[in-house]
Amino acid sequence: MNFELSEEQRLMAESVGRFLSDHYDFEQRKQIIRSEAGASTAVWKQLADMGVLSIPFSEEAGGFGGGAIDMMSAMQSIGQSLVVEPVLATVLAARLIDRAGSTAQKTEIVAGVVDGSRKLAFAHLEDSARYRVSQVALTATRAADGWVLNGLKRVVVGATLADLLVVSARTSGKPGDAQGISLFVVSPSAKGVSMTGYRTLDNQRGADVRLDGVKVGADALVGTEGAALPVIEEAFDFATALLCSEAVGAMQFANDTTLEYLKTRKQFGAPIGSFQALQHRMVEMFVSTEQARSMSYLAASKVDTTNDPLERARIISAAKIKIADACRQVSQESIQLHGGMGMTEEMKVSHTFRRLTMIAQQFGDVDSHLARFSALDH
Repeated sequence: MNFELSEEQRLMAESVGRFLSDHYDFEQRKQIIRSEAGASTAVWKQLADMGVLSIPFSEEAGGFGGGAIDMMSAMQSIGQSLVVEPVLATVLAARLIDRAGSTAQKTEIVAGVVDGSRKLAFAHLEDSARYRVSQVALTATRAADGWVLNGLKRVVVGATLADLLVVSARTSGKPGDAQGISLFVVSPSAKGVSMTGYRTLDNQRGADVRLDGVKVGADALVGTEGAALPVIEEAFDFATALLCSEAVGAMQFANDTTLEYLKTRKQFGAPIGSFQALQHRMVEMFVSTEQARSMSYLAASKVDTTNDPLERARIISAAKIKIADACRQVSQESIQLHGGMGMTEEMKVSHTFRRLTMIAQQFGDVDSHLARFSALDH
């Protein structure tokens, strides 16, 4: 396949990379994560103005009508700069609405994401789910003029920053059933919604979200009642492809900064990069990153082109397995080759290590994707 960037993709990649290089260096990032919100409104608006937030959404919603391939370079830059603004969380939640929502929901909610006026979060993970997408216990019961939601969602990335939540809920059946899962749009300020916010290992903001008798109107339902599972699975696969691209950007930084350190750090009067054993380890980091890059290309192209959900899921799981392994190797080697200083807060490589560690777990760890890949291979 031809993976040369188009003119539009190249210009987007250059503009995002240049903006983050100029306005999102490590010192500026540290100031952002120390702030009360943990994210920058100005950076978010600038990303929207550059068109990053419009790329993967339909033209009907005011978007560019692109896909994961079009987002790939921007996500690599986001990974390289360790951007903490909830780009992936918002894209994931907005994709659910863009793919399944009504025209009114698209023009109001997704259009707000495109112009930078809204941030979203997808509240889905629950206790004991262990990456099983159908493990939804939070309930939505019919009321006279809508629905009433009750339950608890865990580790909702970007929840404390979100203007709206997209919440998965069970309208019929029992946890684990494929049928009976629905999606609802819920305001974080609605009566009965409470959050326990925290900073994640990689300095993003997340929260556990409890919904206690939360009333929403009939127009809060996204798509067909009880038939949301395929939509959720597709959105997760799309987000995983973007996450793979982000991982490649973070790994590229880890490679570059480690190589620079090996060239400048001296022992016994010589740069430690001249030691053959360390050269071998550096080469292994490079090879793992390039293999991960190839798998990220495959993942992005597959979610954009295939109409077969089984084929898509199989390729995404294969990519996530390979990239999660590469995240572990590259992040750990970069720390070890930096020595003790690689663990300090003052070194960006230590923050890159944390982000790569989280990426390896996000949307499914190696074991869960191996299980899915094996199940689909028969």
